[in-house]
Amino acid sequence: MGSHEASQAMRPGRPRPAAAGVGLYSPAERVRRDGSPWTLVQGVLAPVQFLVFLVSLGLVLRYLASGEGQSIATASIVVKTLTLYTIMVTGCIWEKDVFGVWLFAPAFYWEDMFSMAVLALHTAYLIALATGALGTRALMLLALAAYATYLINATQFILKLRAARLQQARQTDGTAGQGATA
Repeated sequence: MGSHEASQAMRPGRPRPAAAGVGLYSPAERVRRDGSPWTLVQGVLAPVQFLVFLVSLGLVLRYLASGEGQSIATASIVVKTLTLYTIMVTGCIWEKDVFGVWLFAPAFYWEDMFSMAVLALHTAYLIALATGALGTRALMLLALAAYATYLINATQFILKLRAARLQQARQTDGTAGQGATA
């Protein structure tokens, strides 16, 4: 990357290149993250989506085990998918607010890549449901595949959140330590 590209990448609101030792957020990105209303939106939607997922998973497993509750299981999968779309759209807005790009910021590149698989499977479910391309049992199994990818993706984001908190704690400890000795 030339010096012009480097200076452009480091401007506020612009993505920064991934670099060893930079951490998850630069100081400016942390300020933008903490000041963004979309941070709260994501913080609320993530557990809501997980709760919807758990209820739907239970309903899908109940249907697969007993053959009962097909309509409610199907409705729950649609609600889960709409919840996923909502968190993805608001997540893109959050990423633009914090990193200056709508998607695939270096700090969340792999999480965003895997999110595409999650979206693809959930969307495939809706298409198959709308077109009648799959029978009910196959639809439920497709939903389980979508849910498995969702769980992996949720784990990625939880680990990333934990890394961000650890980074912030280390930086806070370093700042506190410097203040104590000065």
